[in-house]
Amino acid sequence: MTVETIEQSDVIILGGGLVGLTLAIALGSHGVTSTVIDPADPEASLAPGFDGRASAVASASWRMLEAIGVGKYLEGKGCAIRRIHVSDGLAPGVLDFTPEDEEGPLGIMFENRLLRIALREAALAQPNIRMIMPARAAEVVRDAAGVHVRLDDGRRLRGSLLAACEGRNSPTREAAGINVARWHYDHAAIISAFEHELPHDNVAYEIFYPAGPFALLPLLPGNRSAIVWTVKQSDARAMLKLSDRAFWAEAEKRMGGFLGTLRAAAPRQSYPLGFHHAAHITGERLALVGDSAHGIHPIAGQGLNLGFRDVAALAEVLTEGVRIGLDPGDAQLLARYDRWRSLDTFMVASSTDGLTRLFGLPGKTASAVRRFGLGAVQRIPPLKRRFMAEARGESGNLPRLLQGLPV
Repeated sequence: MTVETIEQSDVIILGGGLVGLTLAIALGSHGVTSTVIDPADPEASLAPGFDGRASAVASASWRMLEAIGVGKYLEGKGCAIRRIHVSDGLAPGVLDFTPEDEEGPLGIMFENRLLRIALREAALAQPNIRMIMPARAAEVVRDAAGVHVRLDDGRRLRGSLLAACEGRNSPTREAAGINVARWHYDHAAIISAFEHELPHDNVAYEIFYPAGPFALLPLLPGNRSAIVWTVKQSDARAMLKLSDRAFWAEAEKRMGGFLGTLRAAAPRQSYPLGFHHAAHITGERLALVGDSAHGIHPIAGQGLNLGFRDVAALAEVLTEGVRIGLDPGDAQLLARYDRWRSLDTFMVASSTDGLTRLFGLPGKTASAVRRFGLGAVQRIPPLKRRFMAEARGESGNLPRLLQGLPV
């Protein structure tokens, strides 16, 4: 008689993207085992070539990546953000975030592909992580006894907790019947990267136009930047069809030419912009993490960093619980994670939604309001310090990993 083998781990993670792998590494570095399942083929997602996607890793998030052993795989591969320049169009009177030298950069820009490579290398070096990719969960059962997963190839897995890191359209969240507040902004973000004639000097630019923010983010080397250009949803397809010459000529006008002549460094992509926030982020032996729990407008560049804050909080809660003998799927631990993250994510999501609506208003009156608001932040030190703390990811009740402290 053949005895079926069931693979066991503390946590089963559905989704092996930036957030899912970071969670596995954070848990593994503290002795909690995990199995990561993802339908994507790593060979495809790690293929050479820059697709234009890049992310700002806030300074607090960078401390966590260093603490869990990922930082060493990224050394020298990211571009420090040493200043953030915010304006209403090209009008004078700007908001300028420039930290003191001893404070370090506000964040670091990385190509997403380089982040994926570094996370995979760190995960492969971690004995407490098993990665099964590509693979899909054909059946998932969560009950008082634990989590049971059958993969599409017939393999069976067992764990104490299921962590859903599947992104905005999380099937696990839907299957759990968790309600989600959501709406669409009728806007799309066009993302790409470009080379420019003049150096960016490690400055990130956020230029607000009535159609939405126009963001430029510094990359390595110093004559290359990423762009996140918000346009009306109805205009996105036409913008993508423009020739490179026409597209970058229009982008150069939006910048007032301050970076000189532009040239494409990556293909253009677009995605619709929306907001969603789960009513609660836990269930029986279930934790939602990252975009599975919340999705915000990229106006402040905090989407990935919100996911990293989830990771740090869940890793701390589970590590402390396991240390005193609790099951990783214990309802008390999940309740603590839910309380900790729900308020923080709601506050950040509400703030970005409010900024989106304020800065997206058309007309001269709206422009005057925007300039007044930017000027007020620039003139009032406590308000400016608060915005800089938000940019660094250092606001709220920070998990220990984001403070650079051991769990």
